[in-house]
Amino acid sequence: MGEGQAVNLTRRSLLSLFGLGGAAGLAACKQSQDQAGQKPAESKPQEAPEEPEVDLDEFEDLALDMAAWHYDEINDCYYQLSLPYCITPGSEQYESLAIFVPGPYFTSKKKGDKFECTVDETAQVGSFTPATAPIAMPVNSSLCSAQECPTTYEYDGLGRYLQAGIVYVYAGFRGRSGGYESTTQGYFSGGAPWIAADLKAAVRYLRYNAGVLPADTDRVFMFGVGGGAGVAALLGTSGNASAYEPYLSELGSATHDAEGNDLSDAIGGVAAWCPMGSFQTLDAAYEWMMGQYSSDGSRADGTWTKLLSTDLAEAYGEYVNSLGLVDEEGTELRLDRIEDGSYAGGTYYEHLVNEIDKAAEDFFGRTDFPYASLPLDTSERYFPGNPMLGVGGSTETESKSHDGADSSDAVDNSSDPSGVRRIEATVYETLESYITTLNGGNRWLTYNSSTGEAYITGLWGFVMACRNPGRDVCAYDMVDRSGLANQLFGTDEQPSLHFDSMVAELVEGQHDRYAKAEGWNEDLVAEWRGDLVEKDSMDVTVAERVAMSNPIVFLKGQSGDKKVGVASHWRINTGLFQSETTFAGEANLALALAAHKRVKDVAFEPVWGAGYGLAERAGDPEDNLVAWILSCCPESSEKENS
Repeated sequence: MGEGQAVNLTRRSLLSLFGLGGAAGLAACKQSQDQAGQKPAESKPQEAPEEPEVDLDEFEDLALDMAAWHYDEINDCYYQLSLPYCITPGSEQYESLAIFVPGPYFTSKKKGDKFECTVDETAQVGSFTPATAPIAMPVNSSLCSAQECPTTYEYDGLGRYLQAGIVYVYAGFRGRSGGYESTTQGYFSGGAPWIAADLKAAVRYLRYNAGVLPADTDRVFMFGVGGGAGVAALLGTSGNASAYEPYLSELGSATHDAEGNDLSDAIGGVAAWCPMGSFQTLDAAYEWMMGQYSSDGSRADGTWTKLLSTDLAEAYGEYVNSLGLVDEEGTELRLDRIEDGSYAGGTYYEHLVNEIDKAAEDFFGRTDFPYASLPLDTSERYFPGNPMLGVGGSTETESKSHDGADSSDAVDNSSDPSGVRRIEATVYETLESYITTLNGGNRWLTYNSSTGEAYITGLWGFVMACRNPGRDVCAYDMVDRSGLANQLFGTDEQPSLHFDSMVAELVEGQHDRYAKAEGWNEDLVAEWRGDLVEKDSMDVTVAERVAMSNPIVFLKGQSGDKKVGVASHWRINTGLFQSETTFAGEANLALALAAHKRVKDVAFEPVWGAGYGLAERAGDPEDNLVAWILSCCPESSEKENS
């Protein structure tokens, strides 16, 4: 995409860029196209091109040393830490991984303080053998912070995976910003798309060593929360995408194994809690789902940001109608305008309301009263593998009875000397008091206990009671560039940049109207427009990097890259009572996946009463994750990503 094109975006050209045919956003789409109307040349028989020769020793430094395993005899676990997964890492501190293997999969000989291991093909752990064992791989940061490879070992939390026969791989990656290597390498780049590129290189490393690993490397399951879930979803939709090749080449990522076979970075499955992604439309989705129902703060009448909120909600309606989404019955999902002109009707609107209804029915059907409601927690979530990370001390809950007056609670973040954090919970004595409190004088929620049916009258009442927007207008691409997502699309020279093309078009096209409202700054036009064409160290613009980070672009074929691999198995959970992510965006991802021919199954669970984090309708989140991985892996080995 040239600079002139980025500067002069119109509503129509924007929808073309993000719609079904738009391929302009990806770096892979820089190739010249055939001229229209040119007479085709006469075909001549040609000899088959010779296969290019590859250097079989090119990546030999990535070969796994099978005589370097450590062994935890108490827990029967073999492990290796700090394994570089690419030849020319930007950061040795982050671009390495650790592997944890169930003990029965190896036979070993002790050599000094380490063990030389060979795979025992006859071994079995749970329902798996070394030939069929899946790999679990966390993206261990909900805020896209850098994830350092563990340098010390701790078994805590790994048992639920290893005892089920799963090999656990903890890969480091760079975060949303660049940084300085703690050793001698100096500054390294960060942000998008380096996070995804790092993890793609880690997947290729596993496939390079497939011959000695006791696992089926076609069965890589990646999982995360929030921003980490968004990265996992991107890995699950952009396997082998051409746009990432320059970045992988810069890393020295393996392209072929020691026998010359091409290596894939496609993965087999994704589990995502509250996934944060699709940055091209996040701000618009936020305003459509939540912002348009608010008149507080930056959405107060008379402010230019209120006008922007309304315009973004409208732009989102046009975007949804360009996607061609369908439900499981094949009904096209569209947004229609209602009497006030807003996109608050139609089959798409009804689909989201129905998903919320079903979540409420599930909650009311399985919840016993009195019911204790805990305050929502938006802290970082960590998965096992790195003992340097943790969630701190234990938590004790103090309760107060609640008869339906006011459900707001104070959270006491203070801790006693033992490290125990005390949280005050609200106890609803009856189902009736719970529903009365949520309705708050506006009867938007009803439940028939005899039929088990719940019904919300519309999104307005639900949002105001349960999902009030906690972010200002431009929820992610913040006006002052202070958001975490602004850092994600920064460059080495400018670490925080605007990235939302929809906002850029509106502030330029509507600036005369916005200038008459409170708080307008004329400089914003040039800032947004200029930031979109800023280039990173790989000569790729912000707009192109944003498209590379959008799972929908790959699922809908907008990248124009026909060889992209999509994961077969998906599990998407989201907390309905949170405003960190957009429920509409999560629903779009689930719908696009369900319609994709390479996707075998999609489990989508909006969870009533849950916040931003490991939202589950019942049970322990990681136990549920393990059970889901097992359900995706029949005994015979499948090639998920052919």
